[in-house]
Amino acid sequence: MPAPTTFPADSASWPAFLATSVDAGLDEGRALIARLKDGTPRTTSEVLELWNDTDIAIGTASARAHLFAEVHPDSAVREAAEASAQAAEDLFTERGLDHDLFEVVAATDPAGLDADATRAREHVLRDFRRSGVDRTPEEREHLRALAQRCTEIGLEFSRNIRDGVRTIHVRPEQLDGLPDDFRAEHPAGDDGLVALTTEYPDMVPFRTYANDPEARLALTREYLLLAYPANEPLLAELLTLRAERAALLGYEDWPTYDTEVKMIGSGRAIAEFIERLDGLTAGPARSDVETMLARFRQDSPEAAAITSADNLYYDQVIRREDYDVDSQAVRQYFRYPAVRNGVLDTISRLFGLTFTPVNAATWHEAVTVYDVEDDGVRIGRIYLDMHPREGKFNHAAQFSLTPGIAGRALPEGVLVCNFPTGLMEHDDVVTFFHEFGHLVHEILGGAQAWAMFTGVATEWDFVEAPSQLLEEWAWDTGVLQSFATNDAGEPIPADLVARMRRADTFARGAWTRRQLNFTALSYGLHAEAPADLAAFTAAVDERFGPYASIPDTHQYAGFGHLEGYGSAYYTYLWSLVIAKDLRSAFADGLMDPVVGRRYRDAILAPGGSADAADLVERFLGRPTSFEPFEAWLSEGLTGG
Repeated sequence: MPAPTTFPADSASWPAFLATSVDAGLDEGRALIARLKDGTPRTTSEVLELWNDTDIAIGTASARAHLFAEVHPDSAVREAAEASAQAAEDLFTERGLDHDLFEVVAATDPAGLDADATRAREHVLRDFRRSGVDRTPEEREHLRALAQRCTEIGLEFSRNIRDGVRTIHVRPEQLDGLPDDFRAEHPAGDDGLVALTTEYPDMVPFRTYANDPEARLALTREYLLLAYPANEPLLAELLTLRAERAALLGYEDWPTYDTEVKMIGSGRAIAEFIERLDGLTAGPARSDVETMLARFRQDSPEAAAITSADNLYYDQVIRREDYDVDSQAVRQYFRYPAVRNGVLDTISRLFGLTFTPVNAATWHEAVTVYDVEDDGVRIGRIYLDMHPREGKFNHAAQFSLTPGIAGRALPEGVLVCNFPTGLMEHDDVVTFFHEFGHLVHEILGGAQAWAMFTGVATEWDFVEAPSQLLEEWAWDTGVLQSFATNDAGEPIPADLVARMRRADTFARGAWTRRQLNFTALSYGLHAEAPADLAAFTAAVDERFGPYASIPDTHQYAGFGHLEGYGSAYYTYLWSLVIAKDLRSAFADGLMDPVVGRRYRDAILAPGGSADAADLVERFLGRPTSFEPFEAWLSEGLTGG
């Protein structure tokens, strides 16, 4: 069996590690591309196998470069990794525009290929066409330059967000409302003030619990200025270049180009999806915000609107007062070590897996490592990098370290989050389950022969569905009671979980509407790049809200999904519709091992070897339906 990655035991060895595990992979990819074009007569299978070898070499190097650019504690290593990530993306671009290489693949005969090889050949030819390989040499060179510049901008855009942490200073009394452990971790400095950053472990609790509306507003404003002004010209250029690339390739706009290989099928379908959700969410969101505002005015009679500085605070106030759910009391049941073990145990029981701790060197001492075993056989390795530190990726995401290839490479995935080391919010627990859904998909889908189908390689607008489905386990009484205990060892009460579930129906319309706002912004910016980013964002806020915008802020500058997801932020709501439908298969309980194994085999294990719609239909026995999502949304109108 393939062995997992061995990392350097000391910091001085990291440059050499990058050279052998990243840069050498890119060199191997270049050599394989040259070999494919050397004129040697080859069968179709031999050509495709060599192509797959290039995918493995470049893809593995790219995955590692992108990971270490985001998580390595040494800024010099991050910079070197970022340069290698740029080189990997450039090599993918050059390969896609190589006309001689295209002719080699196009000359192959698909007769006699098995289904996976046939699908691989079709995908290669499709991607060649989408890269512009059939254009004139001058057009291909221009497309190459555009793609390379887009990669440069994307890396810089992400770096500015990662490194752009902002800080405010507040008086100690402005921490009133915060949990005792938060206050203890944030003592006043020599100037008598408390420093708070826009990092999640500071920002989310403060916006949720701080009684002082001006202090909440101050921190929220700084968060909405993240990476501004640096990212404004970068985003404007990126939107312009994407539009130019799409036009050169013969597409109406970037969303039309981008959706050609996604479930939704067309850019216009995104607009139709937005309109459908607009009709479903406008009324419920308005009602939710009116409820919050009425409660806000009990504290501040002059309050004119609910903004994103207020919604988390009044959401928890209303849940406490109207649903008898005190978020701070709930926190006592969720300590990070127990939550981590509980998530691992839940996934183990559901999918028949074993997670075995491994004492191995990594890039940071806080990273924990586990081998993933199935019936005693190691099938992958996972890394949990779960707590914040300077220079680290500051959201939550799953990264590939080693794309799995059957018999050749063990799948290795990395979970990168920014959770506290002690007590966690229940929302953190939900996020943990969500991101772990990506991680288990990476491992279970990582036994493909073809690199292009391995791991989380489904259509990109399906990729969130398995993770959104796994969030359901964070609301299940039996699951939570298996690991959520207080200091006295008492499990979280069943009646508390029931109240939490009822309380979760509150503001469901507003939450969905906010996601729709991001969806409309992501799509609209790319459908027609605006001359004024701030004015366009304000127009989106005006239509979709659901919260009043905060003047003189620029959230688009810190909206990292605009780089990675581009016009496809709709993915989250699109996938949520599917996830709610997938949930219906677990009618006899979320921990049903028979359904869990069937889900594992039908949805996760195939990776990208079949269209997502086909995977869903195989599992459900029918095409997916919108009805479970509508029923879920309507619970917010009835209080569950």
